[in-house]
Amino acid sequence: MRIAIAGAGNVGRSIAQELIDNGHQVMLIERQPKMLRPDRVPAADWVLADACELASLEEANLAGCDVVVAATGDDKANLVVSLLAKTEFAVPRVVARVNRAENEWLFTEQWGVDVAVSKPRVMAALVEEAVTVGDLVRLMTFRQGEANLVEITLPPTAPYVGQPIHAVPLPRDAALVAILRGKRVLVPSPDDPIEAGDELIFVCTAEVEDDVRAVILGADSVERTRGAS
Repeated sequence: MRIAIAGAGNVGRSIAQELIDNGHQVMLIERQPKMLRPDRVPAADWVLADACELASLEEANLAGCDVVVAATGDDKANLVVSLLAKTEFAVPRVVARVNRAENEWLFTEQWGVDVAVSKPRVMAALVEEAVTVGDLVRLMTFRQGEANLVEITLPPTAPYVGQPIHAVPLPRDAALVAILRGKRVLVPSPDDPIEAGDELIFVCTAEVEDDVRAVILGADSVERTRGAS
């Protein structure tokens, strides 16, 4: 994919390097000359420009990008970049960094944001994911709540432990997309059995999260979770 990243600070450069390592073409857009450090990510295309200016984005051919990442340290700038990317250049996927938690409510489709990434939210999700067995943990929200990435770590008592994936009656609008087993990441196939301790990663709508929890952990798991909260 061709990906543009607005903001070449530590966050922007880290994202760029990882995407390049995964085989993507990356353009870093930075408005401060002192932050223009091509030697830090030499495989990226570096552009000295203000990503909040329409003319600069036209010159950088933002319309040719598959993804735009608004990764500056300024929430106002990230919102402007997101809005321009979506409305003026019809970029299919816009990911925006949220720097201040109190601004998170602004990062919606109305501002062109498909995925908002808030450090506190991600950190909380990772903490929950690391310590929670036998419950559903929401890791990320896509398209402003239309779909979520959720994780369930299977306890030994889960009803479908030892059974193949095709035997698990997942609800509509839910898909098992990965299994983390020890240090391995498995792409699920229908005949693969699930095991105690597996971390199951699903994409599902918010409306069916309770149904996924009930299927994977047992019918009484929803009541247990609500009773504990």
